[in-house]
Amino acid sequence: MDMETFFQEKYPAGLSREVDTKQYSTMLDMFEKSVARFADRPAFSGVGVTLTYRDLDHYSRAFAAWLQNETDLQQGDRIAIQMPNLPQYPIAIYGAMRAGLVVVNTNPLYTTREMEHQFNDSGARALVVLANMASNVEKVLPNTGLEHVIVTEIADLHKPLKRKLMNSVVKHVKKMVPSYNLPKAHSFPKVLKQGASSTYRPVSIQRDDIAVLQYTGGTTGVAKGAMLTHANLVSDLLQVKPMLLTKMEEGKETVIAPLPLYHIYSFTMNCGIMLETGNHSVLIPNPRDIPGFVKELQKWKFTAVLGLNTLFVALCNNEDFRKLDFSSLKVTAAGGMALTKPTADQWRQVTGCEITEGYGLTETSPVVTLNPLDNPQIGTIGIPIPGTLVKVVDDEGNEQPIGEPGELCVKGPQVMKGYWQRPEETSKSIDEDGWFKTGDVALIQDDGFIRIVDRKKDMILVSGFNVYPNEIEDVVMGHPKVMECAAVGIQDDKSGEAVKIFVVAKEADLTSEEVRSFCRENLTAYKVPKTVEFRDELPKSNVGKILRKELRDS
Repeated sequence: MDMETFFQEKYPAGLSREVDTKQYSTMLDMFEKSVARFADRPAFSGVGVTLTYRDLDHYSRAFAAWLQNETDLQQGDRIAIQMPNLPQYPIAIYGAMRAGLVVVNTNPLYTTREMEHQFNDSGARALVVLANMASNVEKVLPNTGLEHVIVTEIADLHKPLKRKLMNSVVKHVKKMVPSYNLPKAHSFPKVLKQGASSTYRPVSIQRDDIAVLQYTGGTTGVAKGAMLTHANLVSDLLQVKPMLLTKMEEGKETVIAPLPLYHIYSFTMNCGIMLETGNHSVLIPNPRDIPGFVKELQKWKFTAVLGLNTLFVALCNNEDFRKLDFSSLKVTAAGGMALTKPTADQWRQVTGCEITEGYGLTETSPVVTLNPLDNPQIGTIGIPIPGTLVKVVDDEGNEQPIGEPGELCVKGPQVMKGYWQRPEETSKSIDEDGWFKTGDVALIQDDGFIRIVDRKKDMILVSGFNVYPNEIEDVVMGHPKVMECAAVGIQDDKSGEAVKIFVVAKEADLTSEEVRSFCRENLTAYKVPKTVEFRDELPKSNVGKILRKELRDS
């Protein structure tokens, strides 16, 4: 039986395998229909401001008009957006798209080296940046092709008096804005004011035009820009939508958005799916500030939370979070990294809500699979979203039978056009038949659900046996005294490699022998960590993924 037929038969009743991905011609088409349809609904809230869909329409149109009338930017030019989760973000994104520009999502915590690489690699001619990061822009500007810089401050969407007061406190009291000198930069409020009195000229965009250059994390080399077209992004949001709507309703949800909008997961979910369905995203600018995060949560009767494993752990270990009212919470979605069973169990105990895990990649816009919201299977990444084909293959490219692990390959309308200006990298990742090789080891279960075994590059080879860090971490996280952990491979004279586990303990009296003894009870001998190292914290990416590579190199 071929995979398409297999999933057709296994797919839960009531959800079609087919979806009309051409319902919208482009992301811009989707946006303009949504802001008209849900005009009076709240769209985004953050830092004390709530934008309705009408506000979003008005501001993004003004931003687009300014770009068209006050700059020489042409359709197809790239504009980088560099800021945390602020209401200015969706304005800049859709304003840029309305002007026919390609959005380059940029991590605001990038170093000057990373900024310079991404600006130059993408060929960005314009940049919207938060003032807090503008000092770095000053340093890299002479080495890039940036010609137009727009600087926004945290409170720029407040009324003038409150804006001035809040921005002054951030700059002079909290000392969060290092001094910078960008004499030719434009201020965001002035741009919006000028644009509002200018004429906006609608642009003609094709489905295959690039909408976003989304850069990969670069943990395995130089960061590459995935060319995500309007068709890619529209397809993915329409593919995911029917699965979400089994528990969510259009125009009635309040969704907590702590994951950064510059990351493709949050970008597609909050600036795509939630916007298309008329729902309200509450933006969290700094989710690492757990007390501040919880204080914001106290203001809302939230119905959904989008997050990842490390964030759920941190929240559940916060006393004030556990006191919140979770009576309206009906959906918790996890992505970005593997969800561990202890975390899922703890979240359910604290909130009463199951976590639904999905899977995706930058190159797939991003969602590939998702657990059904009404019946998630913890420990799996769910089933392929409608219109998506998957298979697992061995090192020679031979398709593996059900139940056998291999590299997960994906085919569907959400798969990127390719890597920006890297045809060789593209051809290595996408074969002639359109299959994208994910680099993840997975197996397809008899029931059609898929389990990620691990990243190929993270696999540990102990005496010829494959050991997957996710399995070790899942077991160690089951120990009541463990808060976080990460497993990596280390060189070993006898076995080639051995397992080393890094542990952040909940209780100071936890010992290495306790951890190893617990592992011996739950793992076969060659999987038991040879070494246990305790840390106060584990290195994480700006999205919250634990960086095994840094641990291996330490």
